[in-house]
Amino acid sequence: MVSKNTICLWYDGAAMDAATFYAKTFPDSAVGAVHRAPGDYPAGKQGDVLMVEFTVMGIPCLGMNGGPGTPHTNAFSLQVATDDQAETDRLWNAIIDHGGQASACGWCKDKWGLSWQITPRALMAAVTGPDPAAARRAFEAMMTMTKIDIAAIEAARRG
Repeated sequence: MVSKNTICLWYDGAAMDAATFYAKTFPDSAVGAVHRAPGDYPAGKQGDVLMVEFTVMGIPCLGMNGGPGTPHTNAFSLQVATDDQAETDRLWNAIIDHGGQASACGWCKDKWGLSWQITPRALMAAVTGPDPAAARRAFEAMMTMTKIDIAAIEAARRG
C-alpha cells in the first residue's frame, strides 16, 4: 500500500468481485494487489482471498473478506458527482442492474450493500444556489425522485 489513508471495506467473501465491478464501472478505478490468507481465519481458509487493494475514482480502498459479521450501512457512502444525465443514468443503472437496489434522492446500494449517491453537479448547484425559493423548489423535486432527473431539477429551479 502506498497511500497513507485508505478506505477499508468489509465483504463476506466477495471483495474481489466488488473490486472488479467497481474497476469496470467507474472511471479512474482499478484492481491492484490481491493478498491471500497466510493461514485459516474465522471467515476463510489459508489461500483464500483475504484482501484486495483497489481504487474507485482515484480513492484508494482495501476490500477485506472479513465475513458476515460487519455489513455495510447507510452511515457510509460514496458520492459520485456526475456531469450530465447520460453519466447519471449509466452509473445508476450499472449499480441497480448488477443486483443493486434503488433508494430515494439519488441513493442506491450495490449488491454487496455499499451505499452510493449518484449526484449530478446540476442538483448540487440547484439546491445550494443563491435564490432560496429556487433552491427549495429543486430540493422538493429531488425529494420525490429515486434516480435524479436533471431536466426535472432544472425545471423546478426555474419555477
